[in-house]
Amino acid sequence: MRFYKYHALGNDYLILDPRDYPKGTPPEPRHIRVICHRNYGIGSDGILWGPMATTKADFGLRIFNPDGSEAEKSGNGLRIFSRFVWDQGLVKTPCFTIETPGGVVEAEVRNGHRITVAMGAVSFDSAKIPVAGPPREVLNEQLTIQDRTFTFCAATIGNPHCVIPLAEISPELARKYGPAIEVHPNFPKRTNVQFMQVLDRSNLRIEIWERGAGNTLASGSSSSAAAAVAHKLGLVDRQVTVHMPGGQLSIEIGPDYSIRLTGPVIKVAEGMMHPELFAVKV
Repeated sequence: MRFYKYHALGNDYLILDPRDYPKGTPPEPRHIRVICHRNYGIGSDGILWGPMATTKADFGLRIFNPDGSEAEKSGNGLRIFSRFVWDQGLVKTPCFTIETPGGVVEAEVRNGHRITVAMGAVSFDSAKIPVAGPPREVLNEQLTIQDRTFTFCAATIGNPHCVIPLAEISPELARKYGPAIEVHPNFPKRTNVQFMQVLDRSNLRIEIWERGAGNTLASGSSSSAAAAVAHKLGLVDRQVTVHMPGGQLSIEIGPDYSIRLTGPVIKVAEGMMHPELFAVKV
């Protein structure tokens, strides 16, 4: 069972190509948990299953979290997959399209390893995200978790996000409150969480708790959602650099809150998984 491993600012994914698998179906959730485990498996923030046939784009892609659940969209996952199809010679031009459960995106490969993805438009609509309660834009609402009440905004770019603007942020903050916010009843499909610090009109920092993955070094969709929320609140301009523990991503925000996301992708390894790997239960 062949795998390919890449990372985007430390946000690492394994690519499993259906052409390498006799049944052409993705691993079961229990196998995904083992494969992604940092000690018992290869270790990753998720699995990219593709390319798949689709009539809506050049390639189809499914994205799985380390807990075995499926994600609608991932900015870094899409950028990694874009580099993979480029490396495999599956595209003849640097611009192409990819369909995920969260929608179709446009990708562009620059200099082989720097990838731009047009992520689509961010929405703050509670019904689309989704967020419980009456239809509304979810901006500057209150959420009490454990010993603290946060002001948050919610958004979707094909997957749900809870953005919490703060004067100071830290990894410890994300690890302490992120797990409870992810599964809070306000968010029927769970949510990704970003603790956001605005540095100036062109720069912001985030610490991330990712739905189904936990505290991650970087996230493309989280960067997109945080930048869109910061712009919606009037805190940043349309060109934003998002700083994360793993590095920086460049965000361009369109008039309709459409997002273009640019950053590097690094190939790590490729190899074969041994069947003995799945003898362990995680």
